[in-house]
Amino acid sequence: MALLPRNLSFSRQILPIIAVVGVIMAAWFIIGKLPNRDTVEPAEQPPKAVGALANAPRVAGAGIVEPASEVIDIGSALSGLVTDVRVKPGDRVAQGEVLFTVDARAARASLTQAAAAISEARAAISEAMAAERTARQQLDLYRSLTDPAAVSRAEVIRAEGEEAAATSRLGLARARLAATQAAAAAARTEIERLTVRAPIAGEILAVNIRPGEFVATQGGGNTQPFIQMGDTDPLHVRIDIDENEAARVKLGAPAVVSPRGAAELHVNAAFVRAEPQVVPKRSLTNSAAERVDVRVVQLIYALPESDDFRVGQQVDAFIPAKDAPADTEG
Repeated sequence: MALLPRNLSFSRQILPIIAVVGVIMAAWFIIGKLPNRDTVEPAEQPPKAVGALANAPRVAGAGIVEPASEVIDIGSALSGLVTDVRVKPGDRVAQGEVLFTVDARAARASLTQAAAAISEARAAISEAMAAERTARQQLDLYRSLTDPAAVSRAEVIRAEGEEAAATSRLGLARARLAATQAAAAAARTEIERLTVRAPIAGEILAVNIRPGEFVATQGGGNTQPFIQMGDTDPLHVRIDIDENEAARVKLGAPAVVSPRGAAELHVNAAFVRAEPQVVPKRSLTNSAAERVDVRVVQLIYALPESDDFRVGQQVDAFIPAKDAPADTEG
């Protein structure tokens, strides 16, 4: 401490100043690093019941928007190369309208071959009928003779044999005609199966094929559907209700439905039906408190006409609960 003036003490004067400066700096650092605790409005409003359900007993559930017919996955009965796709997402189609076609050249060639065989079989029938008619007339002529010596027994036997052979050839020709007609019908059926048509009137939701792609018959569950469609007038919503809450639901009552993340938008959905089977929960809300090891009752509601809902969209729903049973004195 020889460097300090004689009247200046490090331990009594300088050290307390350093300590005070350190405390001030520590306080400034702590205050500056405190998190901002100002309250702000959430980016997304949480789902909430409105109207008569705001203060009434209710059951909450989450659901998925779907067509009234449910989503129909369109496949192909036969494998082949796609030659034409006639729809796009958003198109409305009538029942029986062509959706896409698969290469039918082989089936058309078979139909042409069968048509030629039909013509040949018909010609063979005409020839066999003429031969049978001639043989029968010859035999009738021999049998009509009154003089037994006019024709030999051998000639009669030969005429009988020719008549029987002609009848046999006629039957064979008719059988060949039936076979070729069946082949032609099979070729026409195959051509029709290579033209995929809409099973119902509805809206095209997705198209997953393009002209030139090869499509195979859908034999496995992992195959992507070629086209998805459904009846979207009206839209339905499939709401999952926890099996523990299912007994409280007032079946038949309308539900208040809001799009996920837009709680300020809400509509009244009309009850359609309750699915008879309780199934494992598949529609997840991504909530940290959500249980996935539960089974749910699925309730179907019809949405009113609105531009706020799309097929596959998640929604939140509130359904009136049954009135609590009144306590009875024993």
